[in-house]
Amino acid sequence: MEQQKLPNVTIAIVLSIVSFICCCFSAGIGGIILSGIALFLTKKDENLYKQSPENYSNFSTLKTAKIIAIIGLVLGVLSLIWTIYSVQNMGGWDAYMEQVQDMMEQWQ
Repeated sequence: MEQQKLPNVTIAIVLSIVSFICCCFSAGIGGIILSGIALFLTKKDENLYKQSPENYSNFSTLKTAKIIAIIGLVLGVLSLIWTIYSVQNMGGWDAYMEQVQDMMEQWQ
């Protein structure tokens, strides 16, 4: 019997890579969401692989996607913690928004 590919590996690796990139540009929230979805998909495929490992050929790619998703999740959480810490050090949300407004006025 010919081996198949696990169904969610490609989308999981794409989401993992995008989460790795997004954790820096969305205060960590985008990275957390995308890596969470990627981890859900890898878990689903791992369960499928455990049922009949001889039928699937791309398990190593699935492990790679899972590792990148975990890295994206950790970086997203660290980025979110850093953002919260920075906002608190500026004096709260209102002081942060005031500083953003001042910076926008300087650019105009």
